[in-house]
Amino acid sequence: MDLALRQQTLGWGERVVLPDVTLEIRKGERVALMGRSGVGKSTLLGALQARAAGRAAVVAQDHGLVDALSVFHNVWMGRLADHGTSRNLRTLVWPNAQERAAAEAALARVGMDGLQRRMVASLSGGQRQRVALARAILRGGMAVFADEPVSALDPAQGDALLQSLAAKFETSVMVLHDTGQALGFATRIVGLKAGGIVLDAPVAEVDAARLMELYG
Repeated sequence: MDLALRQQTLGWGERVVLPDVTLEIRKGERVALMGRSGVGKSTLLGALQARAAGRAAVVAQDHGLVDALSVFHNVWMGRLADHGTSRNLRTLVWPNAQERAAAEAALARVGMDGLQRRMVASLSGGQRQRVALARAILRGGMAVFADEPVSALDPAQGDALLQSLAAKFETSVMVLHDTGQALGFATRIVGLKAGGIVLDAPVAEVDAARLMELYG
């Protein structure tokens, strides 16, 4: 699953955020997008996601959860596109044992097992991130696109969950800010400053000091 942008101008409406972007993501890579807030990381992530062929999972920065529903129903949203309206309505009212078991397996991978019946509105920020990650894991696919997916977790928890995603998805593209997590998770770093990409290198060729220059 290779993704490519060729001299693309990216932005919102008439606002140009990243002009003349050329970037290719190859199958099997784990790419960390890094840089200060507002330089276009989320815009670039969205453009790459839009070009992904086949099944892919998404972890949005705002989690994309529905507070009025339970943890189970928010996780099961990862499978809604796989079924018709009647099946989805039945699952909303009366999920069966197989559906609950699938959601529980995904929740167990993010440390949220046993909490299917909790209402999402009652969760902490870190728990909400875990639910969003469980939904991506349940959805599955060849790639995951994630925007600061572990920002509300402590570094050790975040590291563990990033490794869970690496084990589940062959290709990953993520916005990350923690330099240690990026160096530990990614195989490639793409760094942005205002106006475009200023760093694109294998992780073996960069260190924390060089990554911190992106935030200067």
